[in-house]
Parts: sequence; structure tokens; C-alpha cells
Amino acid sequence: MAELYKKHLITTQDWKKEGLDEILAVAKDMKKHRYEEPYTEILKDKTFLMFFYNPSVRTRQSFEAAATELGGHAQFLEPKSMRLKEKGKAGETVEDAAKVMSRYAVGLGIRILEDAIGEYGQGEDLLREYAKYLTIPLVSMAHDKYHPCQGLADLMGLQEHMGDVKGKKITMMWGYSSMVRSWSSVQEDILLLPRYGMDFTLAYPEGFDLDSEVIARAKKNAEATGAKFEISHDRHEAVKGAQVVYSRNWMSSLRYTIGKEEEKKLALKYKDWRYTKELAAITDDAYYIHPMPIDRGNEVDDEVASGSRSIVIDLAENRLHVQKAIMALTMAKGWK
Repeated sequence: MAELYKKHLITTQDWKKEGLDEILAVAKDMKKHRYEEPYTEILKDKTFLMFFYNPSVRTRQSFEAAATELGGHAQFLEPKSMRLKEKGKAGETVEDAAKVMSRYAVGLGIRILEDAIGEYGQGEDLLREYAKYLTIPLVSMAHDKYHPCQGLADLMGLQEHMGDVKGKKITMMWGYSSMVRSWSSVQEDILLLPRYGMDFTLAYPEGFDLDSEVIARAKKNAEATGAKFEISHDRHEAVKGAQVVYSRNWMSSLRYTIGKEEEKKLALKYKDWRYTKELAAITDDAYYIHPMPIDRGNEVDDEVASGSRSIVIDLAENRLHVQKAIMALTMAKGWK
């Protein structure tokens, strides 16, 4: 059994596969025995701190519910209302804040992406700096580069619906939206799913390349398991024979250079990049996945997102169970 107590989770790539397997196994058992001991007492009287630099639809809900169901409490914090040191502004340093919070709580989550940063990589740098000084585990609740909880929830859901995912084909397809979304969720899956042997096809219009270092790492992950990793700029060819399709918008690498409004104009050139019922018809009866919120009518047709092969709600639920498992295994010991 992997030793996960006090281990930070910034990306699944930092963890050995046996640790990820342990999270998934516990999450599945927690889902089956949701309100039963020993799970309801693991974080009894303990606090999990949550820094939200960005708003969310379900991240706060799922983490607060996770802490409650484990017997603990999650404390919502907005750094803008705290006296923290920022560029051009006096305040408490990361070192001091991290050391003090380590005395108050058993874990810290940070969510920072999109408009909360000035350039790609700043969110990752902030999490790594906190991790340097914390003596409690840090969990990324989504930052500009990765989203480990979503990646694990996706994998858990695919395993529940497909069994062993090795050899199954997933197509991750860029979808039009004016939402200008970060790379976090897509890059997490790009790294994680090939480690479990999934054949991965990444499809997007030219100009919407992701982090080249992440792509290189993903190709090595695929090579290690004998999986395929391909990139295509033809969405019709990309989805052929796919057993899973993930259609979601993401920003271009120019986002922080040209600004958000110009980025929206750039995406407008590709409004036809939408996962439609016609595209779904040439897949291998593919499951549809998305981290939500879905931009219906742009990223995907309504009838696909609400269709019988959509498992987006299952994956959203799995965020709760995965996060409970992460918190239980990294923030407590002696219960298992």
C-alpha cells in the first residue's frame, strides 16, 4: 500500500501509479458505503482550508460536502479579503501564511486559474511555493496547469462504465466557446489516461496547441503503456472509432499576450468545432465526458450532452468521492 499521508497533490503526474490506484479504490468504496463508518469519522473535529482565487460551480460544493461527510469542516477563504502579500501590495508572505495555516488545519486546497493570474504558469508557481513551506498536504482544486481531482474523477467514471480502460480510444476535441477556458482539466487527462493504457487522440484547430512540455510527457506516458498518442486538426477523422469523446473549449497560447477579448475573437473563427450528433454517429458509440460547466450549443449539442451516452453527471458526482479519498489518505492516518 502506498504511503500517502501528508503527500501534496498538485498533479497526478507527481504520484506513482500505486498511489493513484489507492485513491481510486478508496473512492469507489466510499461511494458504495457513503455514510458508513469508518468513513464518517476520519476527519472528526478537523479543518480543511480552501483558498478560492476563482469562483466555481461545484468545486466548493464538493469539497465542503467531502469534509462534512468525513466528519470535519471545510473553511472557505478568498485571498482578496485577506492580507496576503501580492505584487505591489504589502502583506503576509507565502512562507509565513503556509507555516501558520499548518498549525490550524490538516490540509489546504488552492484554486487559481484564468483571470486570477497574469500569465500561464503563475498558478503552478504559487502552489509549488506553498508546498515548499506547508507541513500539511496541499491539494490543487484546479490551477492554470492541472486539475488532479477532475482527472481522477474522470478516470473513476470511465472505469465504472467501461471496466479496464486499457486499449480504449478517447478523443479530446477542442470545442468553440466564448468562455476562454484554462488548460487545467484537459492537460490533467492528457497526462493521466495514457498511464492507464488509453489510446489518446487530441483534436483542435491550428493555433490552439497546449503546453509542449505536457504533450511531450503525455507521449512518454503513452509509450510506457503501449498506448497511442496522436494529434489531429481534423475533428471528423479524430472521432472515428472513439469510445470516449471529451469536447471542451480551451484558450490559445496567446491568451495572456493578446488579452481575453482578442482571444474570444480568435475562437470565433472556429464556431463549427462542436461535438454534434453527426460526429457522435461516426464514433464507436462513444461515451461523452466533460468536467462541466458545459457550454451547450457551442462545445456540444444539447441532445448529445443530455443523451444516453453522456456520463457527465456521474463524473461530477465522482469529484466528491475522489476528494474524500484524497483527504482521508493524505490528511489522516490509522483509520484504514
